[in-house]
Amino acid sequence: MIITDTHTHLYSEAFDEDRDAMIQRALNQNITRFFIPAIDSTYTNAMFQLEKAYPDNVFLMMGLHPTHVKENYKEELNHVEEMLAKRTFYAVGEIGIDLYWDKTTLGIQQEAFKHQIQLAKKYKLPIVIHCREAFNEIFEVLESEKSDDLFGIFHCFTGTLEQAQQAISYNMKLGIGGVITFKNGKIDQFLNQIDLGHIVLETDSPYLAPVPFRGKRNESGYIIKVLEKLSDIYGVSLQEIAKITTKNSEDVFNI
Repeated sequence: MIITDTHTHLYSEAFDEDRDAMIQRALNQNITRFFIPAIDSTYTNAMFQLEKAYPDNVFLMMGLHPTHVKENYKEELNHVEEMLAKRTFYAVGEIGIDLYWDKTTLGIQQEAFKHQIQLAKKYKLPIVIHCREAFNEIFEVLESEKSDDLFGIFHCFTGTLEQAQQAISYNMKLGIGGVITFKNGKIDQFLNQIDLGHIVLETDSPYLAPVPFRGKRNESGYIIKVLEKLSDIYGVSLQEIAKITTKNSEDVFNI
């Protein structure tokens, strides 16, 4: 059984004291593939070091996170372009729009999102979308970029059934993580209406730890709790969930 964490910030400072032990805990549970989203240029070297240490397990993305779209965003986008031209990445991400922290940057967030979608199309890569309090704004951009070569993952999906169906209509898989275990998470109430072929697993560690670890540091090994919850929701075995969601991730990331 191969289990794939399609979204984990293993280079985060939250893991500086026990990174190798934390990764080993995941490997011991057959979680053998980690897809690593970018935030901004300050983390690039740490991502490369992680890949060097775990070449068979770590798969890197490149992109500018929406909460890091600031005054210097054009320099950051240049960095993304330079990196994509230089070497292999498995996705452009995480990219998108976040209106939770700062609504004043909406204009430049939209510009950065569109630009990076176009880069993904140029390099025939999937996109990995970050959306917080911005479903309408995200869908507006996706509609304007809709095409056969637009595809990817709607990371940390927390929307409604209708929003899930809309995301899927843009060739997006739904990234399901710890929120599925929350009492107020809501997505557990309709997810069984979505075919498993549209779902990938993720942790977003060190964030959004599942129950019973909610509020603590998340880690990739905790994806087992997501797997168990999905097994309950769909009424199929853990092995079947792992098999289908790993196959879905292989299709998206082309590995």
